[in-house]
Amino acid sequence: MINYNDLKIIPVINACGTVTRLGGAPLRQEALDAYHQASLESVAIEELQTAVSAQLSAWTGAEAGIITSGAAAALTLGAAAILAGNDPAKMECLPHTEDMPHEFIVSRDHRSGYDHAVRASGARLKEVGLNEVVSGAGVRRTEPWEYEAAITSITAGILYVHTNSSAPSLADVIAIGTKHQIPVLVDAAGELPPPSNLAHLVASGAAVVAFSGGKAIGGPQATGLLLGQQQFIGSALLQMLDMDDHPQLWEPTLLDPEDFNGMPRHGIGRGFKVSKESIMALMSALDSFLHEDNSARMAELASTLSDIQARLSEAGIESHLNWPNQEATPRLNVVSSNAFEDCATLRNGNPRVFVGHGLLDQGLLILNAIALLEHQIDDLCNALISTIGKPA
Repeated sequence: MINYNDLKIIPVINACGTVTRLGGAPLRQEALDAYHQASLESVAIEELQTAVSAQLSAWTGAEAGIITSGAAAALTLGAAAILAGNDPAKMECLPHTEDMPHEFIVSRDHRSGYDHAVRASGARLKEVGLNEVVSGAGVRRTEPWEYEAAITSITAGILYVHTNSSAPSLADVIAIGTKHQIPVLVDAAGELPPPSNLAHLVASGAAVVAFSGGKAIGGPQATGLLLGQQQFIGSALLQMLDMDDHPQLWEPTLLDPEDFNGMPRHGIGRGFKVSKESIMALMSALDSFLHEDNSARMAELASTLSDIQARLSEAGIESHLNWPNQEATPRLNVVSSNAFEDCATLRNGNPRVFVGHGLLDQGLLILNAIALLEHQIDDLCNALISTIGKPA
C-alpha cells in the first residue's frame, strides 16, 4: 500500500475546516465501511441512483435527488437540466446554447468564482442589482423587481446563492420565478449544518438545490447532492450517465420514456461520474448526519475551541469564540499582529498547521475544529503559541 510518506507528503493539522484544498471533512467510519462493502459487487448505476433518489426523497421531501461528484458538479448538472430539459438534441448541443434560452439571472452580489460551475453548462449569467453596500456607495442590495425586469425571451433560469445573509429572500425570488415559469437553481453548497436546511431549502419551491457531500455531512470529498423537482433531476442524471447502450434496451428510470423523442448520447456531465462506492459512502454518512444530534455535535466543537482558547489565553494570546447559535459551526478568532506572516509560518512549520485565512486583513486567524483530531490539539496549541507569542 502506498501512503503519504512514500510520496513525501507531510499531512497537516487542519484547523481551517472542511475546505476542498485540504481534502474536506474526515470521512465518517460508517461511510468508510460502506465504501469498502460497495466495492465488492457490481450494480447498475442508473438503478442505484434511482433507488438513492427514492431514499433521498423520503429523507428530505424532495421529488427526487441524485449523488453528484461534488457541489460544483451538481451546479453544472442542475444548470444543464434547466437548459436542456428532456430534449436529447439540446443535451447534445451543450455547452453551445446560442439557439436556445440560456441566460440565468443572478444578483451581482451573489457572483463568485464558484459560479464558473454554472457557466460551464453553457449558461450565461445576467447580473442584476448593484454592489452598493460593498462599494460604500449606498445601503440597498438587489431587490425582487430587478429580477423580474431582467426576464426576456432568452431567460432560462435564475441562480440564487443561499447564505444566512443573502438578499433578497429566496422566497421572493422563487415567487418571481414561479410567476414567470422560470426555474430557480440554488447554490447551497456550504449551508449544512443544520441538517434541517436540506428539507427547508427543498421545500422552498426551487427547481434544484445543490449541496456539498464532503463537508459537514462527512461523506467523500468528491461527492455532492442535487435535490429538487423530478423533471430536472431526471434530466441531470441522464446527462451524467454512461449512455453507451442500444435504444431498444434503454429504460429510463426517473423519467417517462414517452417524454423523449430519442435516446440521448453521453452528456455534458459524463466527466462527473460518481462511483458506486462514493454513492454508498455518502448515503451512509448522510443517514448518520440526519439522525444525529447536531446541537450536541456543535457543542462538542465549541468545547474544543474553548479549551484551545484557555490555553492561548494562558500564553497571553487574545481570541474570541464566534458561535452565533447552537446549530451553527463555532469558530475561534485568534488575534495576530502579523496575521499573514503567522499564517504562512504555521503552514510551513513542523507540524504544518492550516488555519482559516478569511480575515487575515483584519488581524485574525480563524480556527474551525470540525476536521481536528483529538491527538492534534496539543500540537496545534503549541504551534500557535510559538508562532504568535505574547503580544508586545
